[in-house]
Amino acid sequence: MINLNPAGIFEEYRKGINFKNKIGEKGLYDQSDINERFFRGDQWYGANCGNKRPLVRHNVIKRIGEYKLSQILDFSPELKYSVDGISKPNNFNTATSLKKRMSGFKYLGTPGNDELNALSEALDKYALVTAKRVNLQNICAKALKNAYISGTGIIYTYWDSDLPTGINVKSLPVKGDIKCEVLSVKNVYFGNPYEQETQNQPYIIIASIRDKDDVLEEAKKYGADKYTLNNIGSSDRKILVITKLFKEKDELGNETVYCTKVTEKAVIRPKFNTKLRKYPLAVFRFEERNNLIYGDSEITYLIPNQIAINRMVTANVWSAVSMGMPMMVVNGDTVTTDITNDPGQIIKVFGTNEDINGAIKYITPPDTTSDFGNAVNMLIDNTLSQAGANEVALGDSRADNMSALSIMRNAAILPLNLAKNRYFNFIEEIALIWADFWMTQYGKRKIKICDESGTWYFLFDANRYKDLCFICSAETYNKPQFSANEGISLLTSLLEKGIITKKEYFERLPEGLIKDTEKLITEETPKGEP
Repeated sequence: MINLNPAGIFEEYRKGINFKNKIGEKGLYDQSDINERFFRGDQWYGANCGNKRPLVRHNVIKRIGEYKLSQILDFSPELKYSVDGISKPNNFNTATSLKKRMSGFKYLGTPGNDELNALSEALDKYALVTAKRVNLQNICAKALKNAYISGTGIIYTYWDSDLPTGINVKSLPVKGDIKCEVLSVKNVYFGNPYEQETQNQPYIIIASIRDKDDVLEEAKKYGADKYTLNNIGSSDRKILVITKLFKEKDELGNETVYCTKVTEKAVIRPKFNTKLRKYPLAVFRFEERNNLIYGDSEITYLIPNQIAINRMVTANVWSAVSMGMPMMVVNGDTVTTDITNDPGQIIKVFGTNEDINGAIKYITPPDTTSDFGNAVNMLIDNTLSQAGANEVALGDSRADNMSALSIMRNAAILPLNLAKNRYFNFIEEIALIWADFWMTQYGKRKIKICDESGTWYFLFDANRYKDLCFICSAETYNKPQFSANEGISLLTSLLEKGIITKKEYFERLPEGLIKDTEKLITEETPKGEP
């Protein structure tokens, strides 16, 4: 039985907090805060070392993290939808443009295979339009960074009914579309944290802090009585709001996602049917924990190494400073003038030659041996290497030729393939959530497509396809692992060997490197040459 009482929902929320506090040695909240500080570089926090000596930071954690984040994000995903149960022949005819094929359907009776295959192709292209509109690339980068620091990244897709679309159907403006938001794992609570599959959760709780006026306005919109409004109005200017998602069967016997919003003492929005079939949250775990929906972060286990590196580097620097500027001992009986560090200072000494010889001397500080410096470098190298960010992966090594360098780099990034695969699944889950919104929220509206035919629209009827089950795969194409200079060198070599033409050479140079390349191609290409 799903709990809909505000007090009961808040009790579930508190249980979620208690569970997170028991994850790991320090709990999820504190460990995430510590990891974030170390990633950012605030690595002497709470050490109470004073401000008199330089506290050096050699931030290997950030270097490892940024390397891994860039490698996982270094691909161009292409989403491919298909309808489960509908075959698509290998010789499926795509010679005719999608625009022409879509315009040929009469949309009468049960959708046929050709119509559904064309629809899948249209959704592939519409997903690109949607990804650009919601700025998916930046959102995914933020979620991935959250996952690296705290172990878990979450993207929440929701419906904004007031969002203008610029689309008209029968001369009437269409409002409402999906938005995406990155949620902190600190604010999301799963009903069964031992179940890793998001869609199998009994419920999901999302906590947010909102302005009281916004909460009151939403409560009025959904029919709150005076007693409820008074309870909300007696709160502080900022109110903790709990959104609870859960699945139940609707009046037709189909399992759909329901939702309610509450404060600790009042219902803001009573239970309602979102009509979604999937929870609109996609979860990415950077490192998997056994039988736990919350992920793990390698920063937690890199911190001891980072502390040791910082201490050793700081000791090395302090030793160098002490050797360069050793402490001076002055006999006050024979030296009566003030002593400074100014070069060429004349010091008056009163007394005998023995007094002069004993007037000033320097205390020789202990010197660090070369082995100490080697130990620091070894610890840094070992930490980077054990984390999979060795000099080859980071681009610090040199190879005799680009082929050898490419082979070395590809071998270095192999350990990241598991994380990449989890990330691809994460992207696919987002795409399926979008399709769920399209089929359940869109109704009849024009869908924008951008392809080789230009920008065009087709009339989409969600009711016609709402019972379909969609599958999505994220097909990825890795970017070349060459720098711009290496790429230019390779192109030049191909041109000199006659493998490519001048036109092909100029067309493949990095964008913006040379101005007016089209003019150069025209001027430099002899007649008859391709």
